[in-house]
Amino acid sequence: MTTETETERDPRWQGVLARNPACDGAFVYAVRTSGVYCRPSCPSRKAKPQNVSFFDTPDQAEAAGFRACLRCNPRGPSSAQANAAIVAEACRIIERADEVPRLDDLAKKVGMSPHHFHRQFKAITGLTPRAYAAAHRAGRVRAELPEAASVTDAIYAAGFNASSRFYEQSPRMLGMAPSAYRQGGRDADIRFAVGQCSLGAILVAQSGRGICAISLGDDPDALVRELQDRFPQARLTGDDADFAALVAKVVGFVEAPGIGLDLPLDIRGTAFQTRVWQALRDIPAGRTASYAEIARRIGAPRAVRAVAGACAANHIAVAIPCHRVVRTDGGLSGYRWGVPRKRALLEKEAQA
Repeated sequence: MTTETETERDPRWQGVLARNPACDGAFVYAVRTSGVYCRPSCPSRKAKPQNVSFFDTPDQAEAAGFRACLRCNPRGPSSAQANAAIVAEACRIIERADEVPRLDDLAKKVGMSPHHFHRQFKAITGLTPRAYAAAHRAGRVRAELPEAASVTDAIYAAGFNASSRFYEQSPRMLGMAPSAYRQGGRDADIRFAVGQCSLGAILVAQSGRGICAISLGDDPDALVRELQDRFPQARLTGDDADFAALVAKVVGFVEAPGIGLDLPLDIRGTAFQTRVWQALRDIPAGRTASYAEIARRIGAPRAVRAVAGACAANHIAVAIPCHRVVRTDGGLSGYRWGVPRKRALLEKEAQA
């Protein structure tokens, strides 16, 4: 019978086995047979637990006679931290450029090979450099349109070198004509209605492209004001009997998730947000996924915080089910419409 060692009983050993980068900085571990100490995420061959000692700091490990591992550099930034800093620098270069930089030029500026740089950039941001540049320009357009003297001025101020290229992308980028977006949704028709469900008030709104908002709250008037703030110049139409039937359909789904909800959605977000929201829609009712799992599913395993940000930016409750995303330990974290509503939705789905 094999006896568990003291090292194996130490909770820090699991961090070493998993090469967990979240443990970096919390402790280091030393291997007596090699005389080297490492950070928990070190990619070196796994040591035998009976040869391992833990230290809170590199200074303690060195005082005990161990030397720093040259591979993981436990006294300096980890490779993940170094790569993140390089990608952050590349993002600033993209944001300052008048035109989208070529991949080879970007990689050369940050001191990486194009292939390695492209892979690291996508792993950390969830986007390719070109997609990041497009998302950044889209954000600049949205910021410039309300203030610019004309749509043309906004287009060129945002970095587009041809108006034709912008107009090709504008429906996906803005969700409406540029002139309408510039005027707070002017000439856009949005129908909405407010109902009641077991979670409180519920507002459903639909543009010409599909559902653009499903909101939950305690105060119906506050939900309407929030919609007005998002589209201050749009034509908002409420108290529509036909549209009230659609609200009833959404309420029915909230109360009985098993019936499903198949509605056309008007999704307006960055390329990364759209990928996250699609991954959320792929989670079956009654199931949950962690933020880290969603990050892995969209091919961006390091972009856990960005995934959480995309969930927080979701304006379409239940149809884009961000309530099905939980912490790695299964606990419930923040929800735009309140953690109690998140818990209630998950309980209803578990019972369906």
